[in-house]
Amino acid sequence: MAAQIGASAAAARAHEEIYGYWAGLRRGARLPARRDVDPAALKRLLPTVSLIDIRRDPMDFRVRLAGTGLYSIYGREITGRTLGEVYNAAAADYWREELSAVVQERRPGVGVHSLAWRGAGHVSILWLRLPLASNGRDVDMILGYDTVVGLQSESGFSGIRAA
Repeated sequence: MAAQIGASAAAARAHEEIYGYWAGLRRGARLPARRDVDPAALKRLLPTVSLIDIRRDPMDFRVRLAGTGLYSIYGREITGRTLGEVYNAAAADYWREELSAVVQERRPGVGVHSLAWRGAGHVSILWLRLPLASNGRDVDMILGYDTVVGLQSESGFSGIRAA
């Protein structure tokens, strides 16, 4: 149990780190753009960083870039895929709702999402989604960061994967 609390605390610290980096890129009320994000500044966190493109009319999302650590979460490469290609229908709807809120509200989203859709109900993703806007106003990309927390399983898939 203490190991689980430690893993969760480490995940929260990593989220604070990437949020602080993003907040430092803001210029007053203007959101940072993708061009403002320097991967070298996030080197330690890159394995579970993602960039998500926004498609409009109708609103949908495509994973432009997925860090190598996300492969172990999803069990396959997700770069270039839409939500419907990555998730089952219920999970895709969850992510559409959460990502749409980031776009419409122009502010970060954070939450916990169970991996039960993948047959791993004993683990969850602690996620953070940060809006990016080329013009400082209209969100056109989302910077994502995920950590996996959960109980030890027989498969060895447990705790924090990359932070």
